[in-house]
Amino acid sequence: MPKHKTISKEIPLSEITIRRYEKPSNLSERDLIRKLCLSIGLLQPGDSRDSVVDVLSVLISARRERKNLTSEEVCSLVIGERKRLNLPMLGIAASNIRRQLKRLRDIMLVEKHLNAYRIAEHSNLEEIFHEKIEKFLIPGIISRIKEYLKKIDEISQ
Repeated sequence: MPKHKTISKEIPLSEITIRRYEKPSNLSERDLIRKLCLSIGLLQPGDSRDSVVDVLSVLISARRERKNLTSEEVCSLVIGERKRLNLPMLGIAASNIRRQLKRLRDIMLVEKHLNAYRIAEHSNLEEIFHEKIEKFLIPGIISRIKEYLKKIDEISQ
């Protein structure tokens, strides 16, 4: 029996998942942040491990005071927030919190400044989304998809 060729693992240069949900109304702050995380692919529908919601939430709260937080401070605040809300202590390991911070950095909502994290430039989330995701990340992805489409059209004619 012939062996199948192993396909190398494809690693994207950048990626974003976008989903559309109902308009936000009558939701708690945490539920609004959860819907945002679902909408931009940071959270999958049905995920019970939603610590990314708490990580983003504590960074948004710190933004109000223009405060930067170390990963240890984020971890401690996430644990406190989950206790306060009586949520299961899932995904609160320091390594997971650092992974969530990296995911938030990868989509440019969060930046690392002097070994601490903050919402990018302490800016408005809508402004960050517009400038860094809508105008920068998404057009680059669409442009590359069009290159693939064009190349496929060229070789298939």
